[in-house]
Amino acid sequence: MSLTSPPTSVPPSRRRPPEMRAAIVWNPSKIERDTLEAELAQARGEAPIEDVRWWETTEEDPGQGAAEAALAAGAEVLIVAGGDGTVRAVAEHLASTSADAEMAIIPLGTGNLFARNLDIPINDLAAALELALAGEARPIDVGWVEIEREGGPERHAFVVMVGFGLDAHMLAETDDDLKDKAGWLAYVESLGRAWSASDVIPFTITTDDGAAQDREGHTVLVANCGTLQGGMRLVPDADPSDGELDYLVLSAEGLAQWLGTLKTMVWDNGLKRLIHTSDEPTSTDSTEHGRARKVAIALPDAHAFEIDGEEAGDARAFTVTIQPSALRVRSLITDTR
Repeated sequence: MSLTSPPTSVPPSRRRPPEMRAAIVWNPSKIERDTLEAELAQARGEAPIEDVRWWETTEEDPGQGAAEAALAAGAEVLIVAGGDGTVRAVAEHLASTSADAEMAIIPLGTGNLFARNLDIPINDLAAALELALAGEARPIDVGWVEIEREGGPERHAFVVMVGFGLDAHMLAETDDDLKDKAGWLAYVESLGRAWSASDVIPFTITTDDGAAQDREGHTVLVANCGTLQGGMRLVPDADPSDGELDYLVLSAEGLAQWLGTLKTMVWDNGLKRLIHTSDEPTSTDSTEHGRARKVAIALPDAHAFEIDGEEAGDARAFTVTIQPSALRVRSLITDTR
């Protein structure tokens, strides 16, 4: 009989996860590589990362090509260091190819909207790197929008929201130099010009397999995530892991209706719901909320359009769909599925 004790298995909570090959896709206009490398060396510690390779984005390739090259080289986790445009480009490639790789985000942009919605640390490079290197990946949806252009349709992925109206005009009116100096406050400076350009117009909306319905409004947003800078929940029920889209139609005219709209957003669908845990968002005559897996909008004329907080030209018609669990992102949000 053997006197040797049988091997004791290591509790799952104490096992070191297997090492992964990582790629850093970084936007050099946002941070110097030396700075990022120094922070990475400090954060790496005991993180289960076997190898790190670097892929730089360019104006011609905001991230799709870099992501493709990184995956071809064997990367199992893509750490995206940049703004919302870089994040969206990498997410688009991962979703379109159904790549079996995790995504992590180092938010370095002006808005960092996707990172905000996933509770990824903002303005804290060390904390963001720690989460990127050793955080838990969760399934996240990706939206797709097909835009009708004069030269033919265009299809783009998005992770936050798309739409036309006040926010799109605000982006188009924002001074790029001021944006570089003042960050998101530059958008406030353009709000007055955007307001005057946002007239109430007729349009049709079709959700899922329903019939087209006539509506009027100056702003329509279709969202995967709903939180903006400052913690404002513009689309309060948008959940990036519920397999659905949430949409918002705004039609306020005049000071009284705008004040009512602000009350609905900040109080009724914000603080009040937190206090009383209401299930449904409040809709009014000038604020309409809805949910669907497919949303199609047709406008009488082309209007300024935005994708994930970036100006995207003009659109006269667009169709939005959702790709559930298209990404696995290292974040701090709770999996709601």
